[in-house]
Amino acid sequence: MTLLGPRTKGGSAGPGKSGTRRPAHPAPPGPPPAGPVAWARDLATGLRFAAGGGREGWIRTALTAVGVGLGVAVLLLGASAPSLLDSWHGREKARENLGQANEPRPADDTLLYAHADTRYHHQNIRGRLVKPDGTRPPAPPGVAALPGPGTMLASPALKELLDSPGGTALRERLPYRVVGTIGDDGLQGPAELTYLAGSSALTERLGAGRIDHFGSAFERRPMRAPAVVLVIMTCVALLTPVMVFIGTSVRFGNERRELRLAALRLVGADIRTTRRIAAGEALLGSLAGLVLGAAFFLGGRQFASVVTLWDINVFPSDITPDPLLATLVAVLVPSAAVLVTLFAQRGVTVEPLGVVRNRPPVRRRLWWRPLVPLAGAGLLVTVSRDVDRVDSPLNTARLAIGATLLLLGVTALLPWLADAVVRRLRGGPVPWQLATRRLQLNSGAATRAVGGITVAVAGAIAVHMTFTGMQAGFAESYTRTGRPVVEITGGTSGWEQTRSALAALRGAEGVGRADGTIESSVAAAGDRGRLMDGSDFRVTDSVFATVGDCAALARLAEVGPCRDGDVFLTDNLRDRAVAKPGARLNLDPPEGSGPGRPPQLWTLPATARTVLARTDSDDLPVHGILITPSAVDVHRMYRPLMHLTVRYDPAVPDAVEHIRTAAARVNPSMGVVPLAENRHDGQYDSLRTGLFIGAVITLLLIGAGLVISTVEQLHEHRRLLSVLDAFGTRRATLGWSVLWQTAIPVALGLVLAVGGGLALGTLLLWMIDSAVFVDWPVVAGMAGAGAAVILLVTVLSLPPLWRMMRPDGLRTE
Repeated sequence: MTLLGPRTKGGSAGPGKSGTRRPAHPAPPGPPPAGPVAWARDLATGLRFAAGGGREGWIRTALTAVGVGLGVAVLLLGASAPSLLDSWHGREKARENLGQANEPRPADDTLLYAHADTRYHHQNIRGRLVKPDGTRPPAPPGVAALPGPGTMLASPALKELLDSPGGTALRERLPYRVVGTIGDDGLQGPAELTYLAGSSALTERLGAGRIDHFGSAFERRPMRAPAVVLVIMTCVALLTPVMVFIGTSVRFGNERRELRLAALRLVGADIRTTRRIAAGEALLGSLAGLVLGAAFFLGGRQFASVVTLWDINVFPSDITPDPLLATLVAVLVPSAAVLVTLFAQRGVTVEPLGVVRNRPPVRRRLWWRPLVPLAGAGLLVTVSRDVDRVDSPLNTARLAIGATLLLLGVTALLPWLADAVVRRLRGGPVPWQLATRRLQLNSGAATRAVGGITVAVAGAIAVHMTFTGMQAGFAESYTRTGRPVVEITGGTSGWEQTRSALAALRGAEGVGRADGTIESSVAAAGDRGRLMDGSDFRVTDSVFATVGDCAALARLAEVGPCRDGDVFLTDNLRDRAVAKPGARLNLDPPEGSGPGRPPQLWTLPATARTVLARTDSDDLPVHGILITPSAVDVHRMYRPLMHLTVRYDPAVPDAVEHIRTAAARVNPSMGVVPLAENRHDGQYDSLRTGLFIGAVITLLLIGAGLVISTVEQLHEHRRLLSVLDAFGTRRATLGWSVLWQTAIPVALGLVLAVGGGLALGTLLLWMIDSAVFVDWPVVAGMAGAGAAVILLVTVLSLPPLWRMMRPDGLRTE
């Protein structure tokens, strides 16, 4: 028998012996799988390793899933914006009718419809008045049957406000009995304040229009350039840090993964295989993050009804991701996890026998990093040349890409700046030396985690600057025009009602003076008007006519001696051929669309004299005919407009609310506009508060990732911590070293964030032609929030640090 061949029956082995069998040679191994097959095999192997890696493997996968899930939830919220706006605007269109071009005649299925909006303690209240013409009037969505005269249907939020102690003054303004509530189909949001009331006094002369259906087909008007810039920048400022955070989250546990991959090298796996397996491990965490993010999103949107931003409140069901955008999120997040992991593996060399050796560090170069923010700034400059049409898809994309590049460019500068600074740090206390030495050896992990904070703070500062600059412009405008004056306009049945309205307003608390006029248009007798191009809308060469008593007319022009029955012509009258003493005029000119009306002729008195119009009047400059009440029958005018000016004492509490209540008693459909009330203040304050909350939440999100990254690094170096503990290093020393190790990159990131945010904000304000204004308290607040993240990370890292500082960590097998 020989050890080199098989044993035969005869005890010999040889090729020439009969009865013997030559051993079968093993088939040569086939070529290893390549291409998609290899990718699928190695990714599946990585998925199995991540799923079966024991407690530590599950912890790493869970941390990645939580980080990715939080980011995915924010992305899904952003993907819900289109459907949210469609639902919000869709319900408004379905319940509204802004007036029909060809107004129907009274019939069994028509009604009179008027707006009766008001404002109560800085809250907008939408009101509508109805008066059916027959027994089958149309009803808006959410309303089963129209309310009768003196009753109303209120939204649940308005009913709650009316029943509360704070709604006492509002109940006086809305003297209707609540007989039911409006359903969700008739509300834009659960917190909306709206009502639908029946009014027997409603007439066309009081501003009502006749309709036969609900549902308007008006199209969305293009947004103005400042609004587009604000919306896009808010999305960029909140979503860009989230994308950076997702890229950081998929690298949790990267060092432990590299140690495990070394064992695969020992059994024959090549470097490409290990990289694909590592990508498979990260893929499991990202897939789990997708599921977790969907759960976070579905749970978080249930709280949407309690949030009101810029008077917008929505139902949870409105927040539904767009299918295409949701699919992009589902595809791009796992793909990003694979690509980020493969990119991270390029910086290390995984060798057998459990050795992971970093490649020689390459000094980070500066030349290409400023090109990223410069490219973004260049795109923004090109958009500024066409800022009036910034709502177009191309300009929107250029604005978003330019802002994103500028913010990411700030992040690209951070690694170079961190290396340049920590390379020059020498000496100092022991904690400082431990921290700086660790950053000198490897600052990549720290700068990656801090990159999200840098982007979040820079974006928040830029958007806050834009908000503040626009708000300062509105404040300056209201400072020039904002006087303690309330302008009230609405339909009127005649001079008697105007006189009663003035008496009611003069009796309101805090009112010092009230004046009023009636305004209408008159045209030359026989002027049938002309049709506008491409429509059935008819216009005439009309002249503006103002009816008022002598005191009111004296505020508009230097009328001199005046008594009831006089008529005056202002010196700036546009068409003197139409309005001259003795001319025949039509008080109801055929303007607008629909069937013509019989003319209402009136002769301009031959005694009418020309007077000088006042240029220092608080009212708009007049140019036309000034008429005292007894000189003309206002009832013959078609839908004249009553214009009241009320001056009040701003020191009287709720003086404007008292004026609104008095005006509503006269005619609920009148518009009340306080000149001193800057509504933009509340709107921009709510937006600024919302953005600040969003930025803080984003910082907390990134801080959570920084905590995980710091604890992971501590876990990787637990043997070193045990050695330091064995040598008698105090816990306070290592605690301070963790603080400095976190604080140095964050401080450098905040410096870049403040500089980049100020630069981007200045560029945006320059784009919309607004004065550059820096809200330094907000800048300090955002920087302080970033600094608070440092303390949060340090405090949360101390318990695991102390737990790892034990001598038994030196045990080995």
